[in-house]
Amino acid sequence: MPLVTSLAELIDLQKEILLRKREEVAAQPLKGWGPEKFAPPALRADQELDAPRGKEIRVVLRNCTLIDPESLDDYIAEDGYLALATVLKENTPEQVIETINQSGLRGRGGAGFPTGKKWQLTRNSPEFPKYVVCNADEGDPGAFMNRRVLEGDPHSVLEGMAIAAYAIGASQGYVYCRAEYPVAVRTLNLAIQQARTYGILGQHVLGSDFAFDVELRMGAGAFVCGEETALIASIEGRRGEPRPRPPFPAVSGLWEKPTSINNVETFANVPQIILTGADWFASMGTEKSKGTKTFALAGDVNHTGLIEVPLGITLREIVYDVGEGIKKNKALKAIQTGGPMGGCLPASMIDLPVDYESLTAAGSMMGSGGMIVMDEDTCMVDIARFFMEFIQEESCGKCTPCRVGTHSMLEILTRICKGEGVDGDIEELERLSKVTRAHSLCGLGQGAPNPVVSTLKHFRQEYEAHIYEKRCPSKVCRSLIRYEIVAESCTGCDFCAKNCPIGAISGDRRKPHLIDQEICVRCGICIQTCNFNAILALTGEQN
Repeated sequence: MPLVTSLAELIDLQKEILLRKREEVAAQPLKGWGPEKFAPPALRADQELDAPRGKEIRVVLRNCTLIDPESLDDYIAEDGYLALATVLKENTPEQVIETINQSGLRGRGGAGFPTGKKWQLTRNSPEFPKYVVCNADEGDPGAFMNRRVLEGDPHSVLEGMAIAAYAIGASQGYVYCRAEYPVAVRTLNLAIQQARTYGILGQHVLGSDFAFDVELRMGAGAFVCGEETALIASIEGRRGEPRPRPPFPAVSGLWEKPTSINNVETFANVPQIILTGADWFASMGTEKSKGTKTFALAGDVNHTGLIEVPLGITLREIVYDVGEGIKKNKALKAIQTGGPMGGCLPASMIDLPVDYESLTAAGSMMGSGGMIVMDEDTCMVDIARFFMEFIQEESCGKCTPCRVGTHSMLEILTRICKGEGVDGDIEELERLSKVTRAHSLCGLGQGAPNPVVSTLKHFRQEYEAHIYEKRCPSKVCRSLIRYEIVAESCTGCDFCAKNCPIGAISGDRRKPHLIDQEICVRCGICIQTCNFNAILALTGEQN
């Protein structure tokens, strides 16, 4: 492997690599360099990253599946590390920060804090040494944006970190990645070793006086470690718990030294901004939310998977243009954005622009990029219970408002879904939401009430139906459902009885069957397997 000591040598190496690749393709024209070639086997199976659809614009995902993530030569062939070499040769740290400021890049981890401003605050801090930290602790259920970039284009993240380190005056960086991402960990470790061998990381980066190196630290899967102060504690070898702010990490972070923390997607944007220009990046998105955003599109949409769209695109365009509509042509009911601490937006808000300000004003949030589409058969009370169960389990328990507040809200939601809700439960949920949001120590507790608050605001009638009518309008909550066989429609085929997991259905062949309500667990398998529509799901006054 060559040792690259200047911008000129990097450009020469790029030309050499491109020439070699052209010769390889010419010699083996059927070999191809298509999207399937460099997707890891697990990703090829579920096709989570297809060709761009609709209004997708790929900046962060530009190289994923198109280059070999384990080949530094492939990355260099796609202008890799030219941005780093350019700033080391031609720009001062202040000019780099100004470029990022002009681009309007905001942190993609959820809060949306201006990246250039964070770098400037860290640079202005008088203490040394300084650190750059990449937050790859992606804990939202169903989210895999960071994982995909680390597995498919790890050098873009390392290059972004190196540029950030040059801008703030740091010589050491850390990537904090969850241990549940073994492919990402292996790929990133290989990328770090390759960069060191080429002279891109180390004491004299690309032959300059700038020194920077990166280490990988793995987390044990605690969701709260996605919060920057808890992440810092974990890197230091302490229990991953948040601490009060201020001081902010830009002033007192890792080992009480100035630290700039950004997530994977933020760093992956930086090289392209440097190479293509701040104006190019700022031309995408809205006035206050520039660029593109990756989302893990999931739920009741025809085309799920990882997407990258310009900020400002509407929910309608994401669901019906990129996602190709709702499964089985059912009606859209809600869209949940922002992960477990995000809000559930009703179908009436389908034309809402997807940007930081609009989502926050609507009672949700951008988050790291989770987006779940729900159809007409979704119970919004059960959805709130599901997210609260996750948040309560992942609460570190350090502060009482989060520890007790989430537990109390989960208890009430569970009772309501069981048909045991009482008058006053809605008001108590609203009170607990206010207290938890106002007094929790970190973003986990402060955002925990969002699923409850948003569903109460937009779907209050469903809560009232559960509590006062003992009815689940969507027929999801098992305790509020009774399955009954219509004798006139039952042919006695015995298929439902054979598929019932607990033997609750009985009857003679070719005669109407019966369901024993005393032992029925309301799993719904019978109604799914009946070919004659002879089984009804009854709820409320029908029950």
